[in-house]
Amino acid sequence: MEHETLSAADREALLNLLDDRSVAVRKALLAHFTKLGEPASQFLQEVTRHPNRILARHAAWYLEELKFNDPAAEFRGFIRSLNYELETGILLLSRTVNPDLDVGACCAEIDQIAERCRELISHPATTREQCRVLNRVLFHEWGFHGNVEHYTDPKNSLLDQVLGRRKGIPISLSIVYLLVANRLGLELEPVGLPGHFVVGCFEEAAPFFIDVFDRGVFLDPDEVFDLLRSHHVVPKVTDLMPTPVREVLCRCCRNLANHFATANDAEHARLFASFVEEFEATYARHTT
Repeated sequence: MEHETLSAADREALLNLLDDRSVAVRKALLAHFTKLGEPASQFLQEVTRHPNRILARHAAWYLEELKFNDPAAEFRGFIRSLNYELETGILLLSRTVNPDLDVGACCAEIDQIAERCRELISHPATTREQCRVLNRVLFHEWGFHGNVEHYTDPKNSLLDQVLGRRKGIPISLSIVYLLVANRLGLELEPVGLPGHFVVGCFEEAAPFFIDVFDRGVFLDPDEVFDLLRSHHVVPKVTDLMPTPVREVLCRCCRNLANHFATANDAEHARLFASFVEEFEATYARHTT
């Protein structure tokens, strides 16, 4: 059966049933998806990138149950889609190493952190004040911290491992911070500095930055420049600009290619190097 035979009405009906937890409904859907085959696989993979995260989680569950999914191919499809959403992308990336990743559990953990922040935030509160609460919850209550001792461990870049072990590198800890902030409605941005990664807030009169690797220390632009100079980098104003999600995920792949190579895991090093090439080729195709 060709994918086109899955009509708009069929797709809408399936979307309406995806989050139904009834055992009978789930069995019926599993049987229906099995009968459909490839069109069902394509449909479910599309839904994993759906802005409705609940539907996306259920679609991932069906894919896992049906064993349709090829995590590496799925991540390549995400790269080529140009529909870059940070949470979806980092989960798909992590599944290329751990195909059995429990997407729902990862999302639930982030939900729980955000809910704890909501309990502690008293409104009205500025973004900076809310970030102080987020710092307290993430770094003191949950115990997230930078993995200084084993910085090049590939686990530091995989969301499920970062959440489970409560440690990571600047970019992965910043991603966790951003995912929690997003649930709180905070307008924060990823900022990929040369050799480091921070979270930026550009809402207030004067921008400020959060060094998540240093347990949420607040930095003003001059302090960020001082940080770069301490790493022998000549700072530029453009270093402070928000980094597109595409480049955040591509940078994660670069890190993993390097870190797997350091760990003498040539297979995974080649895989993540190929993802970097895919990001760059896709970007080039759509900007020339």
